[in-house]
Amino acid sequence: MKFLKGLRKQEVLVLVYRIFLAYVFYQIVRLLFWYFNKGLIKIDSVSDYLKLAYHGTAFDTTAILYVNSLFILLSLIPLVINTKRVFQKILFWIYFITNGIAYSMNFGDFIYYKFSQSRLTSAALQVAEHESNLSKTFMISVGEHPFVLIWFVVLMGLWVFLYKKVKIEEQKPAKLLPYFLSSVVILCITAVLVVGGIRGDFKHSTRPINMVDANRFVTNPLQGNVVLNSTFSFFRTLGTNSFKEVHFVDEKYIDENVQSHKVYDRKVENRPNIVIFIVESFGREYSGAFNKDKNIKDYVSYTPFMDSLATQSLIFPNTFANGRQSIHGMSSVLAGIPSLTDAFTGSPYSNQKIQSIVSVCNDLGYDTSFYHGAPNGSMGFLGFGNILGFKHYFGKTEYNHDEDFDGMWAIWDEPFLQYFAKNVGKTQPFMTTVFTASSHHPFKIPEKYQGKFKKGKIEMHEPIQYTDYAIKKYFETAKKQPWFNNTIFVFTGDHTNQVYYPEYEKAMNRFAVPLIFYSPNPEYQLKGENPETAQQIDIYPTLADLIGYNKPLRSWGRSLVSDKKYPSIVVNSDGTSEQFIIGNYMYRFDGKEIIGVYDKSDLGLENNLISKLKTPEVEKGKQMAKAWYQDYMNRVINRKLN
Repeated sequence: MKFLKGLRKQEVLVLVYRIFLAYVFYQIVRLLFWYFNKGLIKIDSVSDYLKLAYHGTAFDTTAILYVNSLFILLSLIPLVINTKRVFQKILFWIYFITNGIAYSMNFGDFIYYKFSQSRLTSAALQVAEHESNLSKTFMISVGEHPFVLIWFVVLMGLWVFLYKKVKIEEQKPAKLLPYFLSSVVILCITAVLVVGGIRGDFKHSTRPINMVDANRFVTNPLQGNVVLNSTFSFFRTLGTNSFKEVHFVDEKYIDENVQSHKVYDRKVENRPNIVIFIVESFGREYSGAFNKDKNIKDYVSYTPFMDSLATQSLIFPNTFANGRQSIHGMSSVLAGIPSLTDAFTGSPYSNQKIQSIVSVCNDLGYDTSFYHGAPNGSMGFLGFGNILGFKHYFGKTEYNHDEDFDGMWAIWDEPFLQYFAKNVGKTQPFMTTVFTASSHHPFKIPEKYQGKFKKGKIEMHEPIQYTDYAIKKYFETAKKQPWFNNTIFVFTGDHTNQVYYPEYEKAMNRFAVPLIFYSPNPEYQLKGENPETAQQIDIYPTLADLIGYNKPLRSWGRSLVSDKKYPSIVVNSDGTSEQFIIGNYMYRFDGKEIIGVYDKSDLGLENNLISKLKTPEVEKGKQMAKAWYQDYMNRVINRKLN
């Protein structure tokens, strides 16, 4: 009985209450996250939402215990002074500083989930380290979406109010020995509960709960983002490295089915120049040339010039991006390296010798260059460009006219593309890449063009028209250059952006980008519309084929203009699982097992057929997806990308 008198019942109950408050507010922010993204994440009923929210509690537990470990320790450690007012005030500030920072991570995803297509992860740090205007970007974002800040302030205010409603009365331990002994017991029990909560269970045989586990409880993969919370996804991905060698098949199977080396035998006497446009946020949704047969009600195109160019080009209306961020687009388009759950460009393995369209062109004596109007080094382009072997880099520094700076990201597209048109071609043949910048948050256009373009239905519609106009003006200048007629132009987007039409809210269409090959030289026969499924990593082998590179190519993509029909394996990742399009089906893979099989037409990933289909085609597709993943990991980790 004396021992029981030493139990700190009041302190334990108040601690439970304070931690319980965190659960309540994480559920509130989960509901708000879904509300602001309900157009992208389909939930059919209240009961379905409640089911997702219930399963989300496990992920909330991990996040809350990560953040509150110090607070819990200080609340229970036997210091005798725990109930004193000063000590409780210290606890108050520790609780709200740590929880406030962690909680705020979820509010950014109200808006930026629409662009990133996944919850916040530590990959954001890789992007941030290359930018010098983060504070300005943040302030503009808050100004454009004040309701996010308002919700945060209101909820934090309510949280503080409820916290203060239950106070700890100051009291001195009657007996010190029972006080210390009971505290040790409580701390030991709490430590076990905290470790189990952070792991997700108490089983030694299972790995800690991870982002991919959210998909165990959903009918549609996008719903996994409702199960998750941004605090969990950020902390769980800190310091992670999903690059691990696996073994599913033997090398012979990979050689025969994945065929990651291709050889083309086209004979080319007068090698063409190459100009690659990676257009910022150029989603397929915005361009009418790629939506003629989609039967989208009240469809409007916002790229009139690109639409007209498409009629003179070879286009692929079923093209998908291989990543979710700009730097992913660069590695996919130029080096044929997609980004999976963890991006290759942010991995410890990115700094290695890589065969790419840059190295191929360097081998053939091309002059190679990269253009991006942002401050040099922005987005990591300069560093990765050096790895690929570009001979020249032209950024904001080389442009040297800061009056054309948009005030946020880069030189406006129109003047920078004029500079680009006039600056290339001094040595031929040349291969050059330009990464545009203006069709991006904060969705502004130059003051002199205010009122020139349609506002459209979403913020993206006006700046994508400006970029389309800038490309039109670029062509007016490029046509006057001596190199123009023997040049192949390629256009694609780095990733998608804001969505308006329901067709592009579908999970796989969040990766839908256009792909255009154009040349004024009829010799290259770049005309027509090809309905085959294509991807960004097909661009590098296609161009290598067109310029007559006859040596083996290390490429998971394939030439889209060759009579040689290598296997088509389209791959990308939604941040939790890898996604493959092989033959007539799409496959979702968690790094160990195939967890979903969908008909190729089911772009919303709504009907998982994994338990219904056991056909030879599906079984081979599963095996090929695993084989591809095995080959990718082997080549990346063991530095075999050359």
